[in-house]
Amino acid sequence: MPTPNDDIIGHLLDQAEQMKIDARHEEALVILEEILAKDPNNIVALEEIADNELSLERYDRAEIAANRALSLDSGSFDAHYVLGFVASVREEWDKSVNSLKISNRLEPNNPEILRCLGWSLFSAGKTLEGVVTLERALNLEDANPLILCDLGVVYLKMKQFPKARALLERALEIDPLNLRVKECLEMATRISDRGNSNIENIA
Repeated sequence: MPTPNDDIIGHLLDQAEQMKIDARHEEALVILEEILAKDPNNIVALEEIADNELSLERYDRAEIAANRALSLDSGSFDAHYVLGFVASVREEWDKSVNSLKISNRLEPNNPEILRCLGWSLFSAGKTLEGVVTLERALNLEDANPLILCDLGVVYLKMKQFPKARALLERALEIDPLNLRVKECLEMATRISDRGNSNIENIA
């Protein structure tokens, strides 16, 4: 039976979730820390802290929160995802793949997990597996500009220029202000128009 304290914590978690959706990450973190003060072993709060710290690009702090969540629940797919994402930022590709594969096993068919896993697999040299995983992510969420962009960059690196341009153009239609998409599309257009194959620095 829920206690009054459970109701308060549930309400605070809902508030923090909405703030995260609204990109008010610092405010969300204040509430989540308040929850941990009441309930130090609240796994959801720890997962949410890791997620917000990730959005703020404070990767060390995200990693600490994710590891704490995993120490309480090894089946936290969100914590494994955060660790995989942090490892990919550090270009620790094998470590990233391992964490993201666990996350994917715990939470199958999640487009964001598959996007990150596909990128890390490709970056780790597992080209076919990476492309197939990214294509699967796109099949699940075909209007996601992040997936479209990552897949476009992968095809660009593979010198499949028409496919790359089509994906990047679609990503830009959906998210016209995305600088990474703009830069990658400009590079794809320049390379395919000039026949230049120097694409090593695309990220």
